[in-house]
Amino acid sequence: MERTFQEGAVAAKREGTGEEATGRKAVIRTEGLTRHYSLGAETVRALQGVDIRIEEGEFVAIMGPSGSGKSTFMNLLGCLDTPTAGEYWLNEQNVSQLSEVRLARIRNRDIGFVFQTFNLLPRATALHNVELPLIYAGVPTAERRERARAKLAMVGLADRMDHKPPELSGGQRQRVAVARALANEPALLLADEPTGNLDSRTSEEIMDVLVRLNDADQTIVVVTHEHDIAEYARRQLHLRDGRIERDFLNEVRRQPDLERFREEDERMAGVATRVSEES
Repeated sequence: MERTFQEGAVAAKREGTGEEATGRKAVIRTEGLTRHYSLGAETVRALQGVDIRIEEGEFVAIMGPSGSGKSTFMNLLGCLDTPTAGEYWLNEQNVSQLSEVRLARIRNRDIGFVFQTFNLLPRATALHNVELPLIYAGVPTAERRERARAKLAMVGLADRMDHKPPELSGGQRQRVAVARALANEPALLLADEPTGNLDSRTSEEIMDVLVRLNDADQTIVVVTHEHDIAEYARRQLHLRDGRIERDFLNEVRRQPDLERFREEDERMAGVATRVSEES
């Protein structure tokens, strides 16, 4: 069962409770967001006037069939592209028509990216991969090492810091990518098909990590074509032909099978404690 996002917001305001009535600032706000491409003599209308608001602490899944505009929308939200028309505010800053140099700074500071293909440096350790955004941000060596270790411990990889990507499983590599995305404490974690290269059990492990991060108030947007993955989010946006077709709250949010991972969680918590004591 589902209710529209608007119905959920009205109900929450009436009841005085709920994520929809937090009064929090918008991490993402778009007005008339439009992106057209010229393909020879033809104009491709990839995105057509999208209005959306995503607040701090939300977990939103973006879905849609091939050609729906979800990849274009993701590129705009990630400041990897600029709109043809309309406006986009990220973390209360209008980024619609900024220069590439300023967009690059915002990407490194305000957005953490998680990709389907991990995008890790194969010859660098997990720790060094997580340090990279901090190096670009000019964080001193001691501080960035400490922060990178803390993020790896957060995703259950405290005992894999010195391993290189080829020495890790697919799920572990994706957790390194999540830790790297969190390194600069971004306002937005943007994940593009984060389970696309993983089997079902490993996918559940990654979604367990994302759910826990969201429960700790991290704002997350996941682009996915998998309905079972979208069910972990609190809210779903469905695009079709460059427009929002549906925007609704998950009445029953899917939860990872925590029992399955309890033993592993306890082991990792012990490792994380030791790392903290040794730091």
